[in-house]
Amino acid sequence: MWDLLIINPITNALLWLYAVLGNNFILALTVFTIFTRILMLPLNLRQQRSMVKTQEMQPQIRAIQQKYKDNPQKMQEEFQKIGYNPAESLSGCLPMLATMPILFGLFQVLRLVLGSTPQTLFELTQRVYPGIDLTNLLPIQSNFLWLNLGQPDPLYILPILVFVTMFVQTKFTSPSSGKKDDANKNKKGGKDQEDPTAAMTQSMQYTMPIMFGFFSLSFQSGLSIYFILSNLIGIAQGLYTRRVMDAEKEAMALAKDRKTMGLNGGGVIPEAEIPEEKPLPAIKENQNKATQGSNRSQDQSKRKRRSAKR
Repeated sequence: MWDLLIINPITNALLWLYAVLGNNFILALTVFTIFTRILMLPLNLRQQRSMVKTQEMQPQIRAIQQKYKDNPQKMQEEFQKIGYNPAESLSGCLPMLATMPILFGLFQVLRLVLGSTPQTLFELTQRVYPGIDLTNLLPIQSNFLWLNLGQPDPLYILPILVFVTMFVQTKFTSPSSGKKDDANKNKKGGKDQEDPTAAMTQSMQYTMPIMFGFFSLSFQSGLSIYFILSNLIGIAQGLYTRRVMDAEKEAMALAKDRKTMGLNGGGVIPEAEIPEEKPLPAIKENQNKATQGSNRSQDQSKRKRRSAKR
């Protein structure tokens, strides 16, 4: 099952890309990396949104934990009211777990594709799909700059790049903690209570890059290059996702401000404060009385003129 779902598809995908891209294995590996990152994009976006949402709810979460620390059932009920699920805190590991089969599979595939022993070549021929002609592909060019892509980097430059790029990626994909204020602090004994989620995130920012950088000392150079390319794409993805989330927050804040201004008199007058208009019939009645008075004075003046003529 492992060979059918992981090893054989990756092997044939790299061979096909190698043939299409003019027998350039670095280009084939680059396109393969971009393709895998696109496949993992929905999972990565979901992870980042979940982490940001959890980070924003931390003050409420800490308050509930402090208030109901002796009543776990009530604590879970309060968590459900604010829309928080503690199991979602483990979602940050999902993208890494999803990519693990690709990493382990690629480690095996590079050993087969870039191998030069008769045993590896024979095993490679047993895994190739119909339609891929190995006679025009073998031997695969495994040299790139000072590297043999099937062997570890002798200068240890790639492991350092793996560490640096993964560290920067975790910085961009992790939510910013923001400035601490009194509302976000829970003090106990004069000291700030440590946030377990933030502590775990900060620990992961250092342990994961160190671990993979150490593993890269024994990885094939091709696999280290895959790590570096994947991390660079992850950095660009983190920048884009953070920009999109910031724009969404600004739009929500602007809509909230407009709603508040409309309710509080910022350009829209509430109905209760609109002055009532005077009824029009009273005005017309006053105008009619004034007209009748003027007509009477005119009749009296005409009568006086007539009597004077007589």
